[in-house]
Formats: sequence, C-alpha cells, structure tokens
Amino acid sequence: MQIVKQGIAVAKPEGTRVTYYIFPEYEIHYNELLPTTVQPWHHHNAIEETIFVISGEIEVRWLENGTIVTEKVHQGDIVRVEDTPHTLANLLDAVAIFLVVRLVLSGKDTREILRTDKHLDVVQL
Repeated sequence: MQIVKQGIAVAKPEGTRVTYYIFPEYEIHYNELLPTTVQPWHHHNAIEETIFVISGEIEVRWLENGTIVTEKVHQGDIVRVEDTPHTLANLLDAVAIFLVVRLVLSGKDTREILRTDKHLDVVQL
C-alpha cells in the first residue's frame, strides 16, 4: 500500500494547474483548467490518455478526418483521447476540474482480469 499526499505541482502558462502523480506504469494528473483557458493542441504517439471530469464544463476539440470537432463534457463524463490531436477549453467563468490517467498500453485485452481480480480477505481485529 502506498499513500501519496503530494504530487508535483505545475502552473502552466496558458492557465492550467496540474499536479502530477507519477508511478512506474502509469500517471494520474489532477488538473484545474482556469476560466477562459485553452490548452495548446497536442497528441501522443504511445500514451493512452483518459480524462474524467470532476466538475465544471470543458469543451473538447479534436481533429477528425481533417475537421475540428467539438463537444462539451461535464461532471462524470469520460473522454478517451487515444492518439487524436486534441485541445481542451474552459469557456466559462468557473474553474473546471478533471483527472487524466496516462498509460502506455500493451495492446492486450485485460477486461476479464479487471472484472474478476478481486479476492475477499478475512481480517480479524
């Protein structure tokens, strides 16, 4: 068991505050997207990135067949980015908060393991 109480905090120039929690096989980023902030366009070649919106509204923009597509996401929504060029924008006057999970995947289907790998323990106090 490992409890991490402090990550690596970075305030980016465009208006995103990120706290990085970096582990050997994955990363989790806690992000605060300040009001009227637009992140730079970017993509990842090897990293699988998944975004989970905690609060606020984020406009996700991505390229699809040479066209910019936009969709607003809200609390509880998940965005699977894959290797798509994308950017995030907060067009409102409130901070938007989201988590990013970043993985380098093997290409193996592990859904069965994820679904069934829980073993109950008997602990006596």
